[in-house]
Amino acid sequence: MREPVLLASGQDLEPRSIGPVTQTDIVKFAGAGGDFNPLHHDPGYAVRAGLPGVISMGQMQAGMLAAWVADLVHVEHLLGFSVRFVSPLQIGETLTLTGEVDNVRDTGESSVAELSLSATAGDRVVVSGRARVRVSSS
Repeated sequence: MREPVLLASGQDLEPRSIGPVTQTDIVKFAGAGGDFNPLHHDPGYAVRAGLPGVISMGQMQAGMLAAWVADLVHVEHLLGFSVRFVSPLQIGETLTLTGEVDNVRDTGESSVAELSLSATAGDRVVVSGRARVRVSSS
């Protein structure tokens, strides 16, 4: 097992940008996850539903956020992860993943950090999230 990373309260996590998202990205994710809702592949259907066009699945952005934080802290130290879907991601948008360490506390056996996470497209939040991770006590 890899050693936990060292994080400090108030620390910003190294951001990651993904995109611009393409129709191919969305179709690949649909195939992998089995989500064939026409909102994700049929532009006419999406417009009739009141959207500006095809949108990505919320789980796609949530998965990107989860993979990013797991890469940063080493997946074996990820203790909890939750998300809230805020707004849709459209074709052509770039997703920026960011986070901050809210606090670090000693649990007796190890230290645990609480993280606030965000996936944004421009100034708009697409997915917000929280994570609990085991961190180095040094």
